[in-house]
Parts: sequence; C-alpha cells; structure tokens
Amino acid sequence: MTRWLVPMLVSCLLASAFASVLAGSVWLTPREAFQALAFDHADLAGQIVTQIRLPRVVLSMAIGGILGLSGAVMQGLLRNPLADPGLLGVSAGASLGAVIAIYFGFAASFTLAAPLFGLTGAFVTTGIAFILARGGGTLSLILAGAAVSSIASAGVSLALNLSPNPYAAYEIMTWLMGSLADRSWDHVRLATPFILAGGTMLLLTGRALDALALGEAQAESLGIAVSRTRMLALIGTALGVGGATAVSGTIGFVGLIAPHLVRPLVAHRPGKVLIPAMLVGAVLVTLADIASRTLVFRGMPLNLGVFISLIGAPFFLWLVLHVRRRTA
Repeated sequence: MTRWLVPMLVSCLLASAFASVLAGSVWLTPREAFQALAFDHADLAGQIVTQIRLPRVVLSMAIGGILGLSGAVMQGLLRNPLADPGLLGVSAGASLGAVIAIYFGFAASFTLAAPLFGLTGAFVTTGIAFILARGGGTLSLILAGAAVSSIASAGVSLALNLSPNPYAAYEIMTWLMGSLADRSWDHVRLATPFILAGGTMLLLTGRALDALALGEAQAESLGIAVSRTRMLALIGTALGVGGATAVSGTIGFVGLIAPHLVRPLVAHRPGKVLIPAMLVGAVLVTLADIASRTLVFRGMPLNLGVFISLIGAPFFLWLVLHVRRRTA
C-alpha cells in the first residue's frame, strides 16, 4: 500500500484539479475546457478557465499542500497529534496584517495590500515567537506561539470593534472566513514563491522527525541537530503558511486532518507522512473549493474556510476522544 500511496494521491489530485476547472456557476464540459486551454483563450470559456479558475486551482493545490505538509511537520516536531500550523501564531499574524490593511484603507487603493500586509504579519509574529522561545525546548515554543497568537487575535477583535463603518467590518469578516474567490494570477505570483521556499525547508526535516520520535535527547545522540530542525520547521512554516494565509485568509483544520488521514498508511513514521500529507491537503482544499462554489444555502455560497471548518470541527472532536481513549 505504501508503494502505491503517492501515485494514488497524485492521481486524485489531478482529477480534483480537473474537476475544479469544470465546476462553478457556469459549468463547462471537458471538451470546452480542453479547447479553452489548448486553442481559444479569447472566448468566454477561455477567459473563465485561464483567468478565473486556473488561478484558483493553482492556489488551492499550493495552499492545501503547504497546510498539510506544515501540519505533519508540526505534529512530528512537537510530538503532539493535535498540533497544527496555527500553533506558532503564523495564521493569526497573517490575519492581523491583512486586517490592518483593510482597516486603514490600504486594501481599497491597492489590490495586493492585504496579502502583503498578511505576509509581514506572519513573519513578525513568527519572529517574536522564535525570540521568546529561544534557548527553551518544545514547551517554550508552544507557549510562545500560543501567546503571540492570542495577542494577534486580540488585535483582530479590536479592529472589528473599532471598525469605522459596517462595510469595513464586513470586508474584514469575509477575509477572515477564508476564500479563493476573485483571486488572480497576481495572487499566485505573490504566494507561490513563499510556499515553495517554505515547503522545501519543511521537507528537509523528514529524517530528523523520525529521530525526534524517540525524544530530543535520543535524537541528539543520533547526530540530529534539534535546534537546526526546529529552526527549519519554524521558518518553513512562517514562509509557507504565511504566504498561503496572506492570499486566502484563515483556513483551519487542514494541517490537523491531512497527516492523520495518511499516518496509518505509512506505519506512523513522521518522516514518511510529509509528502502524502502534502498531497492529501492539496486534495482536501481543492475539493472544498469546488464545494464552496457549487453549494448554495439560502442563496449564499459558503466560504472556503467555513466549509472546511464544518468538516474539520467534528474530526477534531473525534480525534480528541480517540487520543483520550488511546492514552487512558
């Protein structure tokens, strides 16, 4: 099963991506999509495919992939099955940065202001968490991330409370709920370099995560530089998840769910979980984006982040109960 796991997940991802090109308020046939991609980019179908849906497909795969990968790394690094990328304050910092751009009107005058401010917020909060946890161990890192995340979340709440008008509050809330609607190739060009750089750094931690499963002292005795591994994981998560959150808003639970779906299939080895978790995360977000475009409740589509939360929250509850039974 392990041998065929990655090819199977790649096939599922390609099928999901193709379905995402076809799905939407205007459904396309496979023939129309192929013609739009291969021949005619100027007609209506061509514009829909190349300018609206393809950027969403690329972003959904990249964002889901980095969330799944970073979740697997965080769970392996912290040896905590309930860990996810948001534990370090990256998502909260990116959210605060984007909210600042919306609150002060920068987003209204410059399209990419919110993503750029989001990236800055992610890097600032991660840097603060790293400084606070420097010299400490895993527990210090968790506590520092939780503290920074709480402060950033308080800043978001303050901005909503003091919002100058209902329209700004609505825009902030819409962004916080997570979405890939109206994203363009500019957003792809902004986010993907950070996601690729962060993903590369996270993939380099695979061997060290296998050793860390034995404990930090045992990993050090095997020649693993734990502090270097921790730094790679922290900077990689800041780059990748910061870039993802900056363009999509807050999308939770993917980093928590994806590693757990594949872990039993790779004999629970932390290093072997990374690539399958990345692929599963990409599939989850791509399918959720299709659902957010096609499922309508009371005339309103669901935001991507809301749809994933509706699935992720029950899974999280099941996971807590499962962990409690296993450790009882």
